[in-house]
Amino acid sequence: MAPRISYVDPAGITDEAMLEELGRCAREGTPRPESQAVRAHVPAVFWSFANTWRDVFHQGVADHTIKELCRIYVSRSVKCEFCGNQRSIKSAKAGLVEDDYMDLINFETSPRYGEKQKAALAYAEAITWDLPTDDAFWARLHAQFSEPELVEIGYFVAVTMGQQRWLRTLNIEHHQVLAGQDGSMAPGFETPEALQKSKADPGYWAASSSKAAAAKKTSAA
Repeated sequence: MAPRISYVDPAGITDEAMLEELGRCAREGTPRPESQAVRAHVPAVFWSFANTWRDVFHQGVADHTIKELCRIYVSRSVKCEFCGNQRSIKSAKAGLVEDDYMDLINFETSPRYGEKQKAALAYAEAITWDLPTDDAFWARLHAQFSEPELVEIGYFVAVTMGQQRWLRTLNIEHHQVLAGQDGSMAPGFETPEALQKSKADPGYWAASSSKAAAAKKTSAA
């Protein structure tokens, strides 16, 4: 299926800095080059996202792996397959494993997450689902995070939620721009063939998460 907004062909880009960043996306991902090739229609948009992702997601004051879990929580909630099939290389090096991604929708009852991670995920949940927050909710967050961390996590969740809600409408897919590199791809999605096989699996996360998301919407109504 063709993307709803075309990819800018890297072969036609003359800005060396933009080409270098697209190459980094292919090697390291998050973001992968396809989403940035759409943003490249407007260089200011391309660089706004690239700089935000570098300064707020990959760097910043809050723990990167916590932000990574929040990012995938959003993917599982809004069913952005493009984003949800990526993994942070930095988080993997810090010890995050694939099983850590598997129970995010049920984070409150999962033994996989500590209190700090659960508090951050509750924050992401409230932002994603427009849930009411009270004094107890904020006391929980302030017990785990500094105010600068809360600002950064909240801002990051809002940015990634908005971008993921947009990207899921575009029909973009991996391995279509600067193909041949698998930087940050989730296990089972490293090649076009592996990606198609994983998506055809009855246990594919996007097939099951849609039911979980619908349940969450119903409970929040």
